[in-house]
Amino acid sequence: QVQLVESGGGLVQAGGSLRLTCTTSGDVFDTYSMDWYRQAPGTQRQLVAQIGVSGITRYPDFIKGRFSVSRDSAKREVYLQMNDLEPEDTATYYCRYHGTNYWGQGTEVTVSA
Repeated sequence: QVQLVESGGGLVQAGGSLRLTCTTSGDVFDTYSMDWYRQAPGTQRQLVAQIGVSGITRYPDFIKGRFSVSRDSAKREVYLQMNDLEPEDTATYYCRYHGTNYWGQGTEVTVSA
């Protein structure tokens, strides 16, 4: 059974850092790129990071080098290191197997001014 569970969210002050973890189960981890998305209330879900099976990463321009995605095949985990957080980063963060409908339940990140 394929499952994804996000963790690591919380409350942080602007300028602070958080590291999110996506823990997966099932035997498909090494066959999929992994995405991190976020969704703030009243907005659409948006991609914030992507990492391929080979480790190649991709970020949208608005991240401005503040986030870093990585993966550990042995642990079947994906990480999102978020630095220099801004109040605009407040959202629920989700991981997903790229191109699939397998999502985690999300972890909430709140950045105070």
